[in-house]
Amino acid sequence: MRTPSRRRPKRATLAAAAAGSLLAPLLSGCWVGAGGAGSGGDSINVLMVNNPQMVELRKLTAAHFTRETGIKVNFTVLPENDVRDKISQDFANQAGQYDVATLSNYEIPIYARNGWLHELDGYTAKDPAFDQQDILEPMRRSLTGDDGKTYGQPFYGESSFLMYRKDVFAKKGLTMPAHPTWRQIAGLAAEADGAEPGMKGICLRGLPGWGEVMAPLTTVVNTFGGTWFDKDWKARLDSPEWKEATQFYVDLVREHGESGAAQAGFAECLNNMTQGKVAMWYDATSAAGLLEASGSPVKGKLGYAPAPVEKTRSSGWLYTWAWGIQQASRNPDKAWKFVSWASGKGYEQLVGDQVGWSHIPAGKRASTYSNPAYTREASAFQEMTRQAIESARPDAPGVQPRPAPGIQFVGIPEFTGLGTKVSQEISAAIAGRQSVTTALRKSQKLAEQISEEYEGR
Repeated sequence: MRTPSRRRPKRATLAAAAAGSLLAPLLSGCWVGAGGAGSGGDSINVLMVNNPQMVELRKLTAAHFTRETGIKVNFTVLPENDVRDKISQDFANQAGQYDVATLSNYEIPIYARNGWLHELDGYTAKDPAFDQQDILEPMRRSLTGDDGKTYGQPFYGESSFLMYRKDVFAKKGLTMPAHPTWRQIAGLAAEADGAEPGMKGICLRGLPGWGEVMAPLTTVVNTFGGTWFDKDWKARLDSPEWKEATQFYVDLVREHGESGAAQAGFAECLNNMTQGKVAMWYDATSAAGLLEASGSPVKGKLGYAPAPVEKTRSSGWLYTWAWGIQQASRNPDKAWKFVSWASGKGYEQLVGDQVGWSHIPAGKRASTYSNPAYTREASAFQEMTRQAIESARPDAPGVQPRPAPGIQFVGIPEFTGLGTKVSQEISAAIAGRQSVTTALRKSQKLAEQISEEYEGR
C-alpha cells in the first residue's frame, strides 16, 4: 500500500496541481481533434500530451481500436504544459468534456483524493485479458489512491540511470563500477573530461523547472540523506544533507559538465550525448531508445549503469504517463475499453509489428521484458531499465520517513509551484550568479510557507 499524506493543507490549491513537466515535449506545436461539449453515443473524447508515443497511438486508433469496437475516439493533443492546464480545469470542475486524459503518477493520487477519477479495479476484475498483475509493481502502486484502489493505467513508464560512452572509457582506461556512487562518478567525469576534442565529462540538467533540474537533483538529495520535508512537514532544505548534495551537483556540472548547463534540460543533454559532446549522462531511461535508434551516431557505443547512490541502495526516479478516466465521464465503460486497449499487451504487439519494437510504449509490463522481439531490439538497455523501474521506491526514496510519496517530486499539489521556484534558485547557482548557500536559504523560506499549511493538521 502507498503511504498517504498524513495531513491536509489549510487551503485548497488542488485545481493547480497539474502544472510543470518532467520531460520537455519532444514535438513542437499541437494537433487538436474534435472535442465538443462532451462525448456521447459511440464516441469518447481523449485529451493527451503530444509526446511521440501518443501521436503514434492517434495514428493507429481508427484503423484498429475503432474498427474492432465501433467506438470513435476524438483526440485533443497538446504540448505538455498546455495539456496539464486543460486537464486540471476540466477534471477539477468535473465538466465531463473529456472522458480520458493522460496523467502522471504525480497527479493521479491527488486527483483521486479529490474524487475526480473513476476507480478502475472493477474494470480490471472483469477484464482478465488486460492482466493487471502484469503491470510492474512500482507502476501499479504509484497509480493508486490513499484508499489503495487503482485510478490510472500506465501507457509507458521510466526510471533514471547513467549512460556512458564505452568506447571513450576503453580509450582512457576507465572502468564503470557495477553500482557506482556519486563520488565515483565525479572522479570518472574528471578523467573523461577532454577525452575527445570538446568533450565534457558529464551532462546534468540545469534548466529551471520542477521537472527539469529538480528531477535529477532531488534523486541526488535523497541518496545523500536529504529530504524536502521531514515526517512532521518541517522544511529541510537548509539541512547539511541538502547543502552537501546541492553543492556536489553544482560543482560537478560547473567543473565537468556541459557548456551552458544552466539552460540545459533533457533535450539539450540528449543532443549533447548524441553529438559526442559528453562522455556520461544521468537522466531518464527513456532516453536510451533514442540514443540507440537507427541512425544515431552513438548507437552501439553506450553502456548503462544504475543511478548512482551514496546512502541508499537505489536512487532512480519513477515516472509514467498514464490514462485516467474522469468521474464525470458520460461513457466510462467505453472509456475503459480504450484504456484497456491502449495500455494492453496487444497494443504493444501492434506497434512492434507495424512501427518497430524500439517504438513501443515500454516500461510498464513485465511481459514486455520477456518478449524476444523487444529484448533483441533493446538488448543494450532493456534489462537495466526494468531493474531501475522495479527498484524504485516512491514511498521510501531516502533514509528517513516522508510525509508524502514521490522520488523526484513531493506528492502534494503545491509542489509544482514550490519546485519551480526552488529550481530557479538552483539554476542561478549553476550559472554562478549566487552561491549554493544563498540559493538554499531562499529555497528554505519558500518551503517553510508550505510547512505552515501542513504542520499540525
